[in-house]
This record gives sequence, structure tokens and C-alpha cells, in this order.
Amino acid sequence: MDEINIIERQLEQAWEKLGISNDFMFGKVMQDEELCKELLQRILPDLDIDHIEYPELQKSIKTDIDAKSIRLDVYVKDKKGTVYNIEMQTTDTKDLPKRTRYYQGVLDLQLIDKGQTYNMLKPSYIIFICSFDVFKKGRHIYTFENICKEDKNISLGDETTKIFLNTDSIMNDVSEELRVFLDYVAGKKSDDSYIKKLDEAVKKARLTKEWRHEFMTLSMKERLDREKGREEGMEKGREEGREKERKNIIIKMIKQGFTDFQILSVCDTSIEEIEDCKKNI
Repeated sequence: MDEINIIERQLEQAWEKLGISNDFMFGKVMQDEELCKELLQRILPDLDIDHIEYPELQKSIKTDIDAKSIRLDVYVKDKKGTVYNIEMQTTDTKDLPKRTRYYQGVLDLQLIDKGQTYNMLKPSYIIFICSFDVFKKGRHIYTFENICKEDKNISLGDETTKIFLNTDSIMNDVSEELRVFLDYVAGKKSDDSYIKKLDEAVKKARLTKEWRHEFMTLSMKERLDREKGREEGMEKGREEGREKERKNIIIKMIKQGFTDFQILSVCDTSIEEIEDCKKNI
């Protein structure tokens, strides 16, 4: 069996076990407006979210040809125009706070058109559901808003909020409804009616051939891209090793009194590199 067939078999097995903690599965399940709305209400119980619009699976946004594009797991709006971006994250990439900063800027560019005033920007929430504790303080939830450093009672008023949820916590700091959802993401079952609906939606998603094919295609591409990156990295490492070895030989020849012409005739080098090596002696 060749490598491609092996990878395909591995992906098929992964699909059969795929749960809500997978960003692809999460995005598909959240296409159900009722499930998505209830999740937002559990995360943000103080808000009255009676309707959401335009749920999009992994919405791709790129501001211009040179900008870094982003792919959002879930991107929705409520009837007031408030924007919600929900991301599922199972790998601690050490860059999530900076990523929310970038996401916020890119999202804002989508919310107003040329000529409109900044007051047209609607409130926004960027929410990361993590299987690890980003800030290592043991909390289920960390909510950030911009406030004055000198006077904590003064809010900047930019109406942006970043929330990091952590499934790896035992602290009693969130509602029972939110805690059972986070436990479910962590792989724990529950008799909660919403969790049962989510679990049924996940099982139904696994039976959808179109989604299975899409998952296989995206995952295969990601694996091949990673493999290509590894090969390029290994080649770069080998090239750096060859360069280091060549410079060591040049330095030895300089120390032994070889002329520049003799070194050029033996080594695949240049006068500039020889002069650079002389500086390191």
C-alpha cells in the first residue's frame, strides 16, 4: 500500500471518531442556527440573542494580495449586527492572544465600507474554545475588554470583546450550562438536553458523504503541505550543514597558507566568502 493510500485509510478512521472538538466538525455542526445560538447564549448569558444570521463554515478572509488570510470556524451576526467569531482550538500554538488581535483588525475591515464613519462598526466577540488553559490560572473563562490602565472604571468603548474558554478546569466560575458544554468538548457525556442535541448532530454529520469527502480532501492537502514543509526544512538544514563544513575547510586552508586562488580552485566558494572567513580567524 503506497503512502497516499495509508494516509487515506488513517483519515477515514479519524473521520469515524471525529468529535465536536475538531474545528471542521465544529464548523459543520454550528451551521445549525439553533445550536449555534444556544451555544452563544450559554457563553454570553447577559446578551439577548434571539436570532442569528449567515452562519459560515470556515469563512476565508483576505484583505489584499500580500496580507495573511484567515479562515474562521464560525462567523455569525445577530439581528443587531453584533458579530461573533467562534474558534475551536486543540493545539497550544502560543500565539492565540496575538491571533485575536489580528482577527479583530481583519474582521473590522469587513464591517464598514469606504466612506463610512467608524461609528458604523458594530460590537464584536472573538471566542476561542480551547482544550488547554491559555493563561495557566485554572479558569474556565477569561474575558478581555479594553479599559483604562489608570482608572479601571473607564472603558475604551470600542465594543470589542475577546473570550478564551478552557475545557481543562475544575473551577466553579461558569454556569452549569456552559460547564457541561466544555466538559462535552473534553469528551465527557451529559444528560443535558443541548449536549444530547449536539451529540446527535455530530453523529449525523459523520454520515454525510459530502462532508466526509470535504474533510478527507482538506486533511490530505494539509498533510501533504506539512510534508512538503518538512522536506524543505530538511533540505535547508542540509544546505546550512554543507555551508558550515565548506567554511571550516576554507578557514583551515587559510591557516595553512593556501592562496585565495588555490582555495577557489578546491572549494565551490567566492572571494567574498573567503574574505568573510578571514575575519573569523
